[in-house]
Amino acid sequence: MSPSLQSLEQDIITCRKCPRLVAWREEVAQTKRKAYQDQTYWGKPVPGFGDPNARVMIVGLAPGAHGSNRTGRMFTGDASGDFLYPALQRGGFANQPTAEHIGDGLELSDVFITAVCRCVPPQNKPKVSEIKTCLPWLSAEIDLLPHLQGFVALGRIAFEGILRLYKPEHPQLGKLQFGHNAYYPLGQGLPWLLASYHPSQQNTLTGRLTVEMFDAVWEQVIQLLK
Repeated sequence: MSPSLQSLEQDIITCRKCPRLVAWREEVAQTKRKAYQDQTYWGKPVPGFGDPNARVMIVGLAPGAHGSNRTGRMFTGDASGDFLYPALQRGGFANQPTAEHIGDGLELSDVFITAVCRCVPPQNKPKVSEIKTCLPWLSAEIDLLPHLQGFVALGRIAFEGILRLYKPEHPQLGKLQFGHNAYYPLGQGLPWLLASYHPSQQNTLTGRLTVEMFDAVWEQVIQLLK
């Protein structure tokens, strides 16, 4: 990781700007899920991670209560990651299909994984004000990826969060509609934006998002990078 990304990571980890989220992430880390009673939860904001030369930024919603909030790494230790990483490995963006904990050997290639909200929110629903407070961290990560070409937004909130960063200077972006595998070039000199349903269990277990549908997103990414 580059020194600038390392420095930003430390700044993110120490953030306490949203009192409701600070209280909740720490409460979850203390009470824990029964299956993880013997583990020490992370219980802090979760920074992005991945290839510092990434051309693609994958943006999710927020850490999972007993996933990232436990492990300290995005999409690690929960069902969403169990769906995401096999797809990334099939696409050539990850060296293994599993993500269980920091230090498990997972390496990403050409992608950087992050989220619009760094702390686990109650009911997985951050307030708009909390997302707005958190977005400067995403903006800072974007600025530190010199080869960035595009975004994959996992879910509507991530999609809208990315647009929030670009809309002030590019008002035409307000008309973009979220949809699975929907692709938008944001404009001259700007990254492209590709949307996907979020790989949460409420989508994957109901068939709203299938393996084939998710693979189609990464196939599109591969074509866009050529």
